[in-house]
Amino acid sequence: MAAVVGRVAGLAAAFAAGAVVAHLASIPRLHRLTDDLQHSRQRILAAREEERRRLRHDLHDGLGPTLASLAMSLDAVRLTLPGEPERVAPLLSELRDRLATTVGQIRDLAHGLRPPALDDLGLAGAIEAMAADCCERVDVRVGGLGEDAGELPAAVEVAAYRIAREALANVRAHSRSGTVLVLLNRDAALHLMIADSGVGLPDPARGAADDRRRPRRRGGLESMREWAAEVGGTCLITSRPGAGTIVSARLPLTVPDYHRACPE
Repeated sequence: MAAVVGRVAGLAAAFAAGAVVAHLASIPRLHRLTDDLQHSRQRILAAREEERRRLRHDLHDGLGPTLASLAMSLDAVRLTLPGEPERVAPLLSELRDRLATTVGQIRDLAHGLRPPALDDLGLAGAIEAMAADCCERVDVRVGGLGEDAGELPAAVEVAAYRIAREALANVRAHSRSGTVLVLLNRDAALHLMIADSGVGLPDPARGAADDRRRPRRRGGLESMREWAAEVGGTCLITSRPGAGTIVSARLPLTVPDYHRACPE
């Protein structure tokens, strides 16, 4: 009996030692994952602040002076009307042209904040429209996005739209694929998958010769991951030479608050 107890104790000690070794071995990997997550959040915050800076510049230094100039032109027309009414018509015509240009600038600013296709067509319709001329055969399947499902968070809609747009642009420009499958489904999260039957992503080991033959879009691939990470989701991109590429994103319907997670 003592021998059995001894063997059991020995096995338990060995198991505990193995568990400790495995835990210690996993610590560097956990540190790397934590560092990667922190760097990703920092890039997201930096990109967001750069976008805010650009928007403030466009509003303050572009649109603001334009509107002030239009107001001055209206004053000039008002002062001209009583004494020289014959000059008013050309002034009003010029003013109308400048107003049309300003309306276009405002529209461009609005489009930069949120793709208009989302409001015009909805997320499913916008993705279907983007995929329509992607290649010879396109199969788009949508589930769980009916009227009874409720609205998606605006940030999740924009992230899914941008990921789909980038993935479909890659298919159109580089994959040489005849078939693409798009799956869009909602349950506890929003799931997006875009799979093509093309040549796959370039292999970095092929070197510069392959780069000259088919441009690589590493920046676009990284952007898809960051768009997903910005709303607390993930985007996995898998590919094999000659076997196509799969972009698979999972976007939770509760968007994280990065101001509290990463105070500035």
